[in-house]
Amino acid sequence: MFQTERMANLFIEVLRSCVRTRKFTIRDFVVMPNHVHILMTVPGDLSVEKAMQLIKGGFSFRAGKELNFHGEVWQRGFSDVRVSDEESFQRHRYYINHNPVKAGLANSPEEFPYGSAYLKESKRMRTKARDHMQ
Repeated sequence: MFQTERMANLFIEVLRSCVRTRKFTIRDFVVMPNHVHILMTVPGDLSVEKAMQLIKGGFSFRAGKELNFHGEVWQRGFSDVRVSDEESFQRHRYYINHNPVKAGLANSPEEFPYGSAYLKESKRMRTKARDHMQ
């Protein structure tokens, strides 16, 4: 499903739109060719299930509307792993960011264009360039 640049970028835009509405916080993510990983923080008044429904439903709707895709997008359900402490958080963050490296899609997390590590590095480089120009 996410093997095309258009689909992967649309999914990232759906994540961004969810974050802009402040429904939950995305800590890290990666869009792989056939699955996604998302490390998120949800507030007490929102369940993980509802957050995933917003993401999956938002993507399905926009894929149909913007990319004229009307096939089945998602499998039923999702895997829910709770982060218990800082060590667990860092372990999950590492796993998510290094998933494309492990799959042979990039040499480093920052080289894979469909993940938060790449976006954070791009933003860091833009900021560095802008600060250097001033």
